[in-house]
Amino acid sequence: MDTVLRSAAIYFFLLVLFRIAGQRTLSELSNFDLVLLLIVSEATQNALIGDDFSVVNGMTAILTLVLIDLALAYAKKRVPRVEKLVEGTPVIVVAHGKLLRDSLDSTHVTVDDILQSAREKQGLENMAQIKYAVLEPAGGISIVPMDSKPG
Repeated sequence: MDTVLRSAAIYFFLLVLFRIAGQRTLSELSNFDLVLLLIVSEATQNALIGDDFSVVNGMTAILTLVLIDLALAYAKKRVPRVEKLVEGTPVIVVAHGKLLRDSLDSTHVTVDDILQSAREKQGLENMAQIKYAVLEPAGGISIVPMDSKPG
């Protein structure tokens, strides 16, 4: 039972931690992010199983994490508010070529992030060509070009 409680506590701790850290935290990993992820995973593994390195204890931890994830997926499907709480909502960071500073500050998105996404996804060169840039819940940035027409 100790493993189940440890696993549940760590799962929810990480869920809250990454939710607070923001949507950009998990979308594109830099070298620093990768190193941090490796360290976090090692610390998580230690916290999950403690001193019991048995196969059964490891399986119990994995089963607990998967069951919690399935329960959250079910809850997100049934209760839209749970999905917003767990996944977040899209955030507009550029509107009609103008940066929305409050949104940038709260989401940790940089101008370089927006321009990189604009170049990669739409071939745009500058902020004036962007009608909307939206930070999606999964961490990616969607770009709507200034001249886009409903089709």
